[in-house]
Amino acid sequence: MSFDFEVTMNEYLPLRDVVFNTLRRAILRGELKPGERLMEIQLANKLGVSRTPIREAIRKLELEGLVIMIPRRGAEVAEITEKNLRDVLEVRCALEELAVQLACDRIDKSGIRELHEAAKRFQNVLDSDDITQIAQADEAFHDVIFVATGNARLIQLLNNLREQMYRYRIEYLKKKECYPQLLAEHQGIIEAIEAQEKEKATEITMTHINNQVDTVVGTLRHRE
Repeated sequence: MSFDFEVTMNEYLPLRDVVFNTLRRAILRGELKPGERLMEIQLANKLGVSRTPIREAIRKLELEGLVIMIPRRGAEVAEITEKNLRDVLEVRCALEELAVQLACDRIDKSGIRELHEAAKRFQNVLDSDDITQIAQADEAFHDVIFVATGNARLIQLLNNLREQMYRYRIEYLKKKECYPQLLAEHQGIIEAIEAQEKEKATEITMTHINNQVDTVVGTLRHRE
């Protein structure tokens, strides 16, 4: 097992979180590839840490769906599969439908302004070659909607699900030809929420998610 990544220390974070963030980033960027075994000793030697934070990080990555435990083999980077994608998206559709409907009822003028600003920031980073930055800007747009629901439990569920969606979001955002459609969908969602048109907001949100599914599924099938 060879590595192209390094640990970046952060004086404000516990070592276990630094190791977790390092491994997570390596998986999302493809530096640790699907199916690759995560050997605690080798990772610890590479990152210059003990095995304990490595073990803790692997456990958290398993909860996110980025790592799976194989009997008699140990931890491996989880494969990106159509089944996993559809499983996650079924849940996401239900939760985001609720979120956008609640946002229609509860968002205030400040929230609407934040939505417009988040959409603009997303548009401004689309010329970047940093897919991670683009993904973060996309997430920030949806975060405004989630916060507008005022439902802490729903926000927590959506945030947990977002972690499992991240690799699929990255795959989608690699397709630059999808960007005009993404921008149009964001604008449509804003207009529907601002007008408190729940049915329209729900319809555009579902289209937004399904377009992502179709694109990523097409990519996965092409690789087979």
